[in-house]
Amino acid sequence: MKTYFNLLKKGALIGSLFFPLGVFAQDQVSDLIKGSPEDAGKLANAYLTPALNGFGLGLNSGWYTSAKAKNTLRFDLRFTATVAFVPQSDRTFDVNSLGLKTMDPMGGSITPTISGPDQTGARMRLKSNGQEFNLPEGIGVNVVPSPQVQLTVGLPKNIDVSLRYIPKIDLKDFGKVDLFGAGAKIEVLPLILGKADKIVPVDVAVAVGYTQFNWDIPLEVGDNSKHDQHISTKIKGLNIDAIVSKRLLFFTPFASVGFNNSNADIRALGTYQFGSDTVTDPFTIKQDYVNGLKASVGFQLHLAFFRLYGSYTQSKYGYVNAGIGFGMGK
Repeated sequence: MKTYFNLLKKGALIGSLFFPLGVFAQDQVSDLIKGSPEDAGKLANAYLTPALNGFGLGLNSGWYTSAKAKNTLRFDLRFTATVAFVPQSDRTFDVNSLGLKTMDPMGGSITPTISGPDQTGARMRLKSNGQEFNLPEGIGVNVVPSPQVQLTVGLPKNIDVSLRYIPKIDLKDFGKVDLFGAGAKIEVLPLILGKADKIVPVDVAVAVGYTQFNWDIPLEVGDNSKHDQHISTKIKGLNIDAIVSKRLLFFTPFASVGFNNSNADIRALGTYQFGSDTVTDPFTIKQDYVNGLKASVGFQLHLAFFRLYGSYTQSKYGYVNAGIGFGMGK
């Protein structure tokens, strides 16, 4: 078990650095905290939306690779990664659509989101003093990656349960992260048909998974004499799926349909300067970013104790999930 937790920690260190919010929070937040707290919150939400959509989808992915539940006390440990594809419509946003009260664009009002092109953002002017500044550029990458590390164990009655857990880890300049997730899958046909379920040539199951990811990121914006600036981020994901699969020797294809939701609670905490005003805890973003249906197709290759996984899902964004696993038994 100690080895398992060490692997989780290493996965967290690698995966957390993938999340684009770290780039935003430390390098570009000062370009958004201007004008008023309300406007800063609107700009931050619009700029971050693709990352929050993509990472929320990642939290809900990779829970299962078959409708067949694992046999009692059989287990596998899997390492997978999800890559969500940001559509063209979410790579830029129009500042005129945000209802900003303390600033106006000078010229063009279309500006990159974090997943947009690596080019200078829209030029803005503060109404109070005429100060001009540019909104942040995008990072030039229109995919959002996220990792999953998961332990699944079989229970009696054709049920298996899964755990995702990362203890709090100090990433130094990147802040502190932790994660907890739990899921369960139950085969439906044995419940309905009993031993006669074997006459049906496929396996059918329902599954549910919940994950919460926390990230606290230190900031240095303007005069941070109190050294109290940081962003507190909580992202939660919930998914419910119906799955059908068929094992063909060592190859198991599957398909599923379901519902998924993810929401984020992002708070800018500490003391900040907005012109001549000093503001504490200037804004909070609390919103559902994913809330709707999804459909997946995928496969599992079962080679003794070694497994390979792959799937494609269409949801708010399309995304792929792939990885490897190690385990004992079916």
